[in-house]
Amino acid sequence: MTRALLIVDVQNDFTEGGALAVAGGDAVASAVSALLAERASDYEVVVASRDWHDPDSDNGGHISDHPDYVDTWPVHCVAGTDGADYDPLLDTAAITHHVRKGQGIPAYSMFEGVTEAGARTAEILAAHGVTEADVVGIATDHCVRASALDAIAHGIRVRVLTDLIAGVAPEPSEAALAELAHAGAELVTGRA
Repeated sequence: MTRALLIVDVQNDFTEGGALAVAGGDAVASAVSALLAERASDYEVVVASRDWHDPDSDNGGHISDHPDYVDTWPVHCVAGTDGADYDPLLDTAAITHHVRKGQGIPAYSMFEGVTEAGARTAEILAAHGVTEADVVGIATDHCVRASALDAIAHGIRVRVLTDLIAGVAPEPSEAALAELAHAGAELVTGRA
C-alpha cells in the first residue's frame, strides 16, 4: 500500500484573520506541521492545494460583491497575494507537489487543480502508485469534502484525519463527514 497526504487549502484567507477565516484554521496548520515533522516518511507523496483565483475576475461567478456563501464568495485567495499564500504555521518543506485550483473557474476539489508543470492530482497519485490517502485541511464542509470524495471516486482508500480539519460551520461539517463516511472514507484522528 502506498499512501499520500492530501493537504487542502491551508491558506491565509482561510485561517484566522483571512477574508474567509475558519475558526481553528491556524490550529490545523500547526497540527499538520507536527504530523509532517513526526511522520512525513509515512507518505510517498504530500500534495497541497491552494485556491488561486484570477485577479480582476469573478472566476466563473465564484466571486461576488453580493456573496450568498453557498455558491458565491467575497474576494479571496487572489493569485500572488498574501491571502493565497500558505498559512505561516504550515511547514511546507515536506510538500512534494503544490496544486493550484480555481484559476478563473469555481473549484473546490484539489483534483480540479494543477501544478505549475500542469500535472493534476489524480495523475500525481497514479504515477506514484498511491492506493491510500490521508486528507487534512480547510474547510471540512467545502474543499476537504470535495477533495476526499474525488479521491474515493478515483479508487483511493481515504482516511479523513478529523483532528486536522476545520469547517466553516458545525452542522454542514458534520453532514460532510457523514457523507464521506457513507462514501467509504474512514474517519480517524491524525495523532493516533
